[in-house]
Amino acid sequence: MSKDSQWIAGINAVASAIEHDADNVREVLLEAGAKNPRIVEIEGNARRVGIEVRRVPQQALDGVAGGLRHQGAVARYAAVKTWDEGELQGLVEAAAGRALVLVLDGVQDPHNLGACLRSAAAAGVTAVVIPKDKAVQVNATVRKTSAGAADSIPVIRATNLARCMRDLQQMGVWIYGLAGEATASLYAIDLRGNVALVLGGEADGLRRLTREHCDQLVRIPMPGQTESLNVSVATGVTLFEAVRQRQG
Repeated sequence: MSKDSQWIAGINAVASAIEHDADNVREVLLEAGAKNPRIVEIEGNARRVGIEVRRVPQQALDGVAGGLRHQGAVARYAAVKTWDEGELQGLVEAAAGRALVLVLDGVQDPHNLGACLRSAAAAGVTAVVIPKDKAVQVNATVRKTSAGAADSIPVIRATNLARCMRDLQQMGVWIYGLAGEATASLYAIDLRGNVALVLGGEADGLRRLTREHCDQLVRIPMPGQTESLNVSVATGVTLFEAVRQRQG
């Protein structure tokens, strides 16, 4: 397989790619003899838009899926577009004072990153920023979990996250970091205008240097027994509070 393509696996991932981004689907492999209505639907939709479809043995699917649960469907897909840090300013400027940037500081689990990207796409974020090092990158698992979102929104890989945050501030973006010990409530701050929301990784949350480059730390009020939320859940809560405010 060439470097400009990769395999995605799973009925939802393949169906979403065909529906939303058929131009980047190179071919679809389906399990020979499978009568699952979703498989049949995928085959029909793919052929309808001119995508090559092959029925192959399950062992062949196991081989290309690389351990992912393929459910009888995989697709060879164009590699995800790489966004450069230099493109961030143009994205912020194009948002015309309503930029909403999600910064993820060291998320390690590809399922969490995929879920975060899915929420980000649903919330209409301007861009998602992730570190190039010490964090999961957009891979096949992320793309499957994101249900196509990894390909529909700009994901910028920052060489130096602190420097990228400083650049955002110079662009007029106000940066809020999510931290459980913060005194300010997420629901008491103004999330309209140019805003970046920063969430930390699964184990340690925001790193020290990341915290220091936030304009303000805020928390999600949790009156129950649980002291923290999964990063993907916290991302959804935070982004859609911003969406709620921006609709008012």
